[in-house]
Amino acid sequence: MAIKLYTNSFSRGVVVDWLLIELGIECERIEVAFQTEMKAPEYLKINPFGKVPVLVDGDVVVYELDAICAYLADKFADKGLAPALNDPKRGVYYRWLFFISGPWEAASTNKMLGVEVKPDQKGSVGYGDYQDAYNAFVQGLSEVDPYLCGKQFTAADVTVAAMLFWQLKMGDIQSHPAIEHYLENIKQRPSYQKFAAFFSNA
Repeated sequence: MAIKLYTNSFSRGVVVDWLLIELGIECERIEVAFQTEMKAPEYLKINPFGKVPVLVDGDVVVYELDAICAYLADKFADKGLAPALNDPKRGVYYRWLFFISGPWEAASTNKMLGVEVKPDQKGSVGYGDYQDAYNAFVQGLSEVDPYLCGKQFTAADVTVAAMLFWQLKMGDIQSHPAIEHYLENIKQRPSYQKFAAFFSNA
């Protein structure tokens, strides 16, 4: 049974498209319209949030972008997009996957919505405040070369780099030499070049 990807070309679902290029695999790509098809009862059965992307692999349903990327990297482990379970870099890989989908996602969203964490509230917020999360991000990136797990490019690079490219484009994050250096390495990947060319001409 073919893997199905429910997505929209104007959503973060395109990050999965990039990962699929890197993996060198294809799946059935199903475009889902915002507000109508995404909120239809039949779609809400597979994702109660009514959002994309959603990956359906037989009886397995995976939503949440980073969960989808991690699932695909493990399913196609022979492609090398995740450190082996007994590889020490597996911990670094997990750290980045959970950082980008947890603290950074929360900090960025609150900043976008104008939600400010007051100094006396920082102890109750997992990421502290936006500046704390940004500083952690930059510090982490300053320690990697060329990729998050050293010489091994992983699914975590796809999700982290995609977030950075988007936020820089939208002016939602301040650039930094560590960010620029990391993204310059990412831009050299043939998969990224194919991905960027496809969506720039779409």
